[in-house]
Amino acid sequence: MWPAAAVALFSSFFFQTGDARADFRVCNGTQNLVGVAIGYRAKEGWVSEGWWQIPATTCATLIEGQLQSRYYYLYAEDAARGGRWAGEVKMCVAENEFKITGVENCFARGFQQMGFKEYDTGQQGSWMVQLSDTPGTQENQN
Repeated sequence: MWPAAAVALFSSFFFQTGDARADFRVCNGTQNLVGVAIGYRAKEGWVSEGWWQIPATTCATLIEGQLQSRYYYLYAEDAARGGRWAGEVKMCVAENEFKITGVENCFARGFQQMGFKEYDTGQQGSWMVQLSDTPGTQENQN
C-alpha cells in the first residue's frame, strides 16, 4: 500500500503533465535575435502588436491560451542581418513595443506599414511557427 502523501504527489504530477497547453508560439531556428509582430482579428477590429524579441534557437508564446481566431498574421525581422519574414497582408507596426487597432492609414497615424504573412490555423486550439534561415521553409505545427 502506498503512503497517502506519495499517492497525492503522483496524482498531482500525473494531472499536471496531462494538461494540454493551447498557445500561438514562434520558434526562432536561426542563429540571430529575431523581432516578431503578430496580427489578428479581435472584437475591436484588426489588431497588430509586437515586438517579441526571440533569441536564437528559442521559442516565445505570442498568444497564451486557446486560439480565438482562425487566421493569424506574422511579420519578423532578423536583428543582425536585416532579413525579413513577410507576406502580402498590410498591417501597422511601430518602432518600439506596440499594440495598434486598425490597419488603415498607418502612415497618417504615425506608424509604419509592413506585409504580414497569413497563417490559417483551421480550428486548431494551438499553433507554432518555426522561423528558419532559409526563406519559405517555415514549418507550421499544431
